Amino acid sequence: MIQRFLLSAALIVAAMVVQVSILARLGLPGAVPDLLLLVVIGLALVYGHVTGCLIGFFGGLFIDLAPPSDHAVGRYALVLCVVGYVAGLLKPENGQLRSVLTPLMVVAAAAVGSTLLYAGVGALVGDTAARHVGLTGLLFSSLIYDVLLAPFVVPGVMALARRTVTDPAAGGAGQGPAPKMRRIGLNRRGTFFADRGTRTGGTSGLGTVPGFGSGSGTGSKPGRGGRLSRLAGKALKN
Repeated sequence: MIQRFLLSAALIVAAMVVQVSILARLGLPGAVPDLLLLVVIGLALVYGHVTGCLIGFFGGLFIDLAPPSDHAVGRYALVLCVVGYVAGLLKPENGQLRSVLTPLMVVAAAAVGSTLLYAGVGALVGDTAARHVGLTGLLFSSLIYDVLLAPFVVPGVMALARRTVTDPAAGGAGQGPAPKMRRIGLNRRGTFFADRGTRTGGTSGLGTVPGFGSGSGTGSKPGRGGRLSRLAGKALKN
């Protein structure tokens, strides 16, 4: 859990720094490539919807508070919270994506959905900046930028996130193979044996139990072990 937190925090900070200091200064038409959105999607596809929701919320809140912020605090946190939750629902069962098109489709849907949700929340709080820029231009540009940037970001984020996920079916590191079941039985000579799944000949383990030997032993009558051995041999043959 600590490794997940540290990795998520480092990726969010790095994405925000690159987005604010580099991508926002490129002067591209329309929207700014949303690197933080891609990081949230990559982490949610590995960690699931609950962790993806939390990562999206705190990542969005972090960028809401970071300068130069020109919108209401919590607006982008809500958008990324929803994106992280929905993307986490698409997490594959075995942790491996069957097709490279899956993250691209998720990014495309998230780019359009996040832009619409961001503009919708802005309209509720009285922010009309999207109307002046043009909602259609924002949708088209964010879709193109995020989809083109996704193959360079999402697979790398997912690969790093998988390193912090332990497979419960594989067992912990340093553990040897599970011990074999101890097998106890009666051989044809009337003696008990016990081993751990392999027999190299002869008897081992518990040895001969009194009264069940080959005709001698404490409290046993002569010939009793031989009769029991013959009965045990017939039972094994049947």
